[in-house]
Amino acid sequence: MGIMKFIPKVLDPVPGGKSMVNAVDFIVNWARSNSLWPLTYGTSCCAIEMMATSMSRYDISRFGSEVFRASPRQADLIILAGTIVEKMAEPLVTLYEQMPGPKYVIAMGACAVSGGPFYYDNYSVVKGADRLIPVDVYIPGCPPRPEALLQGLMLLQEKIKKETLRNPWTEEDINTSPITNPFGDALQAWKHSETRKDEEQADARAKFKEENPDYQGYKHVRVKREVFPEVPLAEIPAKGLTKAQLFTAISKKFDQVGVHGLEEISPEAIEEHNPLEALNLTVPKTDYYDLINFLKSEAGLDFDYLFDMLSIDWKENFEMVVQMQSLRHKHKIIIRTILEKDEDAAADEVQAKLPTLSRVFRAAEWKEREIYDMMGISFEGHPDLRRLFLDDDFVGFPLRKDFTSDAMIPRGY
Repeated sequence: MGIMKFIPKVLDPVPGGKSMVNAVDFIVNWARSNSLWPLTYGTSCCAIEMMATSMSRYDISRFGSEVFRASPRQADLIILAGTIVEKMAEPLVTLYEQMPGPKYVIAMGACAVSGGPFYYDNYSVVKGADRLIPVDVYIPGCPPRPEALLQGLMLLQEKIKKETLRNPWTEEDINTSPITNPFGDALQAWKHSETRKDEEQADARAKFKEENPDYQGYKHVRVKREVFPEVPLAEIPAKGLTKAQLFTAISKKFDQVGVHGLEEISPEAIEEHNPLEALNLTVPKTDYYDLINFLKSEAGLDFDYLFDMLSIDWKENFEMVVQMQSLRHKHKIIIRTILEKDEDAAADEVQAKLPTLSRVFRAAEWKEREIYDMMGISFEGHPDLRRLFLDDDFVGFPLRKDFTSDAMIPRGY
């Protein structure tokens, strides 16, 4: 506070000096509490409610807080509106440290307060923003309404008005308490209570059955389910080649291709199998790259649009799924490939490999990086195979069934 902190030492010994210091405190705190400039910071759905608070219906400008700043050097309030993930933790701390003091933090919503619905079975969400930076006001809700944010702002104003030159602003402490499992603790306490209740009431229940052998407990009357008439599906006009025509053209070159979920293959069976879905093929790993390249380059097929790439962990193996479409002919196709896991590889190591499709589709570079990042499937020949969303030193692959993390708390049911 600079020279201001010396005012009480100078004026308090003077007759009437304490009253003058109190008057200065009142004026300064009135100005500070009614001119809080929030940092423009929103990470999730609570930010929508924060935006609504600044609009004319709720009008946060009545409290002098409508000046949202894009720079931490011009802000003295952070409204943590939304989820704080681990990757955002370090930038958030940096922003807070760059703000000049006195500075304040409002944790808005369950996610910012404690991790909210992501507290359990989640590796990526910080379980409370107060584990990173000091928090002055907590606003529960998912999401809290604008009225709740205004109330939290008024609570912060009351806190600021209690600060004086004799008792200046200081940072709150960071939450260093151990991360617990409150649901698991409550569940164990409930089970213990139920067991004790059963033991205490065992004799009374046995006596009641002896005295009332014909007693029938109350049974809930089931409400008859209403039956609605079946609505016929609207016919969708066919576009491009039919599924049978696509399969015939592909099977001439790749004889080991099959139809997913269909054992006996015939043109009629292919058309009748999941009629509203695209042709869904299974292909061995050895034909994976050649088939994708063929689908794009073969005249008449022209699958020139890589719609999506994804992977599935079935515990015993991986499955690679590629969705493609022809922008010219409008027909679509799905390609599935089973990848056996390397049993000698650890849970945090690559367990399967495939040739990259980045030489066929440039968009595959990003798709394959995401699959590598989350599932640990390596793509041979990829020009830049590295982490995409997670930190470079992240251990493991979080979408695999065998993934474990000290930050994850099991839900327990």
